[in-house]
Amino acid sequence: MAKIINGTKISADIKNEIKQEVAELERSKGVKPGLAVILVGENPASKVYVANKQKGCAEVGIISEEIKMPETVSTADLLKEIDMLNKREDIHGILVQLPLPQQINKNMVLEAIIPEKDVDGFHPVNMGRLVAQQECLVPATPSGIIELLKRENINLKGANATMVGHSEIVGKPCTLLLLNEWATVTICHIETRDLKMHTQDADIIIVAAGVPYLIKENMVKEGAAVIDVGINRITSDKANPELLEWRKSDFEAKGATLIGDVDYLKVEPKAGYITPVPGGVGPMTIAMLLSNTLKAANRLVK
Repeated sequence: MAKIINGTKISADIKNEIKQEVAELERSKGVKPGLAVILVGENPASKVYVANKQKGCAEVGIISEEIKMPETVSTADLLKEIDMLNKREDIHGILVQLPLPQQINKNMVLEAIIPEKDVDGFHPVNMGRLVAQQECLVPATPSGIIELLKRENINLKGANATMVGHSEIVGKPCTLLLLNEWATVTICHIETRDLKMHTQDADIIIVAAGVPYLIKENMVKEGAAVIDVGINRITSDKANPELLEWRKSDFEAKGATLIGDVDYLKVEPKAGYITPVPGGVGPMTIAMLLSNTLKAANRLVK
């Protein structure tokens, strides 16, 4: 049976550490870290994510400011708002909640945030610094994954790690972080011909593909660490009998449940470590965003 990696508990530990450091920064320098979140439009999922980020800020003593902009906003108006936030000394971190409406030039928007305040870590300068192993702000989900592995004392040096998914948000930065820890990394994606060939001998498998049940038990080595980044909402009419029984309370209460990209019930008995969905990687993303905001504040107030 795998050891279940409790992301909820580890993220709570990290938040407690951040809370103490935030209090010390205020005591020693008279500065409270400030995070500005720009929310464009009325996307329900985005609203939930922003609310969770604000709740996280409140828990650790970081000041959060939400800037709401209409769905019809132009790229130029969004850039003006970012320019003002770049110049404000009380704001140390800026993030624009994605996705953005089609009329917005996403790359222009993300590149407009100065790298020192880019707490999402998506600016090309931060990505370049990550490649060069220089000090930078790293995307929250990948840094949360590495933190989970380290806090569980899972050895990365020399480990065979397979990254399934190569997005700019998770797969690519996570690969770079693993390389920086001296893991041997294989990257798989939608065009990979034989996924099992690349996962079955891996000591660590990280999956961020958005495909439920993608990783089966015959694709996982006995004792491997399996990190599931997938978040797939399954309604009761699409669930198989096994899932209906396993997540019965979810289906009764909400008519749906969240599962990852790993066939959890089958893989868990074979793996050495595994993250649940929900309660694994998800809580770490917020914790590492708060950590980035604190890091940015510490650098900007020196």
